[in-house]
Amino acid sequence: MGLEDIGKMNIWKSLRIYNEKKVHRTEAEVKEEEVERFTNLYEHRKGEITSNKSYKLIPKFFFKLPSEDELLLQKLREESRAVFLQRRSKELLDNEELQGLWFLLDKHHTPPLVGEDQMINYEDFLKVGAQAGTKCQPFFTATVFAKLLQTDPYGRISIMQFFNYVMRKVWLHQTRIGLSLYDVAGQGFLKESDLENYILELIPTLPQLDCLEKSFYSFYVCTAVRKFFFFLDPLRTGRIKIQDILACSFLDDLLELRDEELPKEAQESNWFSAPSALRVYGQYLNLDKDHNGMLSKEELARYGTGTLTPVFLDRVFQECLTYDGEMDYKTYLDFVLALENRKEPQALQYLYRILDVQNRGHLNIFALNYFFRAIQDQMKVHGQEPVSFEDVKDEIFDMIKPADPLKITLQDLINSGQGDTVVSILIDLNGFWTYENREVLVAETSEEAEV
Repeated sequence: MGLEDIGKMNIWKSLRIYNEKKVHRTEAEVKEEEVERFTNLYEHRKGEITSNKSYKLIPKFFFKLPSEDELLLQKLREESRAVFLQRRSKELLDNEELQGLWFLLDKHHTPPLVGEDQMINYEDFLKVGAQAGTKCQPFFTATVFAKLLQTDPYGRISIMQFFNYVMRKVWLHQTRIGLSLYDVAGQGFLKESDLENYILELIPTLPQLDCLEKSFYSFYVCTAVRKFFFFLDPLRTGRIKIQDILACSFLDDLLELRDEELPKEAQESNWFSAPSALRVYGQYLNLDKDHNGMLSKEELARYGTGTLTPVFLDRVFQECLTYDGEMDYKTYLDFVLALENRKEPQALQYLYRILDVQNRGHLNIFALNYFFRAIQDQMKVHGQEPVSFEDVKDEIFDMIKPADPLKITLQDLINSGQGDTVVSILIDLNGFWTYENREVLVAETSEEAEV
């Protein structure tokens, strides 16, 4: 037996002895050994981290928000955010600086003229950027120039388009800062109460709302806020991203009310205008026959043309938030927004939840028949010959073309572009009548156009 073999035997002998000891150790002893090993390893690594200066350069990625009882920390955080937003606000171009930028662009425009629109090439564009000051530097880049470059044969961009681009960017940053001041949590979201405060303080700056009495302000704010949350918070989380507010057109519509000479047509089509808000609230008051500030199912049945089916209204009161079986103004606003915007995905999502009577996540033949029977009943009441459900069912599936030939999902409705028509057929006798007589209505419209 050689030395190598003796060495191997010693190793195996030591390992066997160690394993025998390990077998005879209690669970507490094993646990104690593991804790000791972990502690030694942790202390060793901690010492390495403390001695290595590079670890201190890693930024902290999580900051715990102060709790409600930490008033001093909350106030400190609030003040620091206010200072930060104020500093960011000072970095934006003011009216005087924007005017100076326009004069520089006008001075360095590149001939020849294209109609009345002045143009500028990249070389002159850079000259203006060099003279415009540090605040303007982010706008004078090759990327921005390329974005605005179109079909000019001389490789120029429109001065007016560029200036409008700058003003739009400045406005977006100003608005983001303004909204962020109402973001109590500082997380980039606004809760309902935050947005309510923002709009309430915005009202005096909108000349088109001067006609509103102060007693109506709370109802106006509720009406305005509901549109933001209905479309931007379809999952009902109770908060919306500031980024989403800026990306949608609602804020543009709201701030359009600064125009003192806004045309009547524009006011009527703007949800945030005084006439629109008064119209919606006036309808609510007219429906409220017992004047208790809430709507019962019977009162809501008179909404619009009064042709919504009882089955649909039953489902509305089952699925929507009610108080002792009656609907408040906020719930009513969601109802109105859904019915007035049936083509929108958020409205279809609202209505789909009501139509999904079995709560299966899809509409089957049973669900379609469940709602259409109420349409057939109403047709009988009005002395009309009921239409066969089989015919209507086939037309609905032909319009939607669902992935599953026996089920219609919400996504199927949205993708088809016919979701609003299908919903109208199932919940509203007037909507069904309009669909059934669509060819006659189109012909009458064509005749009127020819006259």
